[in-house]
Amino acid sequence: MVSANREMVVYCFDTLIAHYNSEQAPPPGFEEGQHPLFVTWKKAVNGAEPRLRGCIGTLEARCIVNGFRDYALTSALRDRRFPPIQAKELPYLECTVSILTDYEPALNYLDWEIGKHGLIIEFTDPDYNTRRSATYLPEVAAHEGWTKTEAIDSLMRKAGFNGVISESLRNRLCTTRYQSTLYTMHYRDYASYVKMTRGTILLPAPLPMGESSLEELHPFSECKR
Repeated sequence: MVSANREMVVYCFDTLIAHYNSEQAPPPGFEEGQHPLFVTWKKAVNGAEPRLRGCIGTLEARCIVNGFRDYALTSALRDRRFPPIQAKELPYLECTVSILTDYEPALNYLDWEIGKHGLIIEFTDPDYNTRRSATYLPEVAAHEGWTKTEAIDSLMRKAGFNGVISESLRNRLCTTRYQSTLYTMHYRDYASYVKMTRGTILLPAPLPMGESSLEELHPFSECKR
């Protein structure tokens, strides 16, 4: 089984920087495979807790090389919840890649473990007679400090349901649970790793006059790294 690893995160950073430079990213350092996957970007400034900047992936298995290339950009630039990530934000970014595994139907909406399982819910909106669905990755409920019921209710809101959430409706949910492996890397660790392994760092093209440069935001000095 393929597990999330450092080279996958490096490839996501490579892909995003190559996009800013209108170049091709270096080839990935991991083997091809077929898996569902997600790419998550978070941003941390001045030591604050990282805040979500984009998270998009696929629940269907696909080639992971193309998958990480596509979703590194889609999650960074086209998550409708956030403005596109700009090159000047790179020094503050951390990237997490997730490989999803072990899909199985849950017996009911409480048949899962916080911190272990991700969730997919599907249900019919009783107010509009439309099908709705949404997912949370395994780490979400634990990070938010939710109970199982709170996580399910939040997931129903994420799916677009705005009506009254009743116990009867929760019991009608079609719930699938899954597990994942993940790997997280901050930009500074990416830069250090690339400097060590390649001898050079991919940097975005110079920014327009009046904007802070990447080096002003995050100096890279070999003697400090």
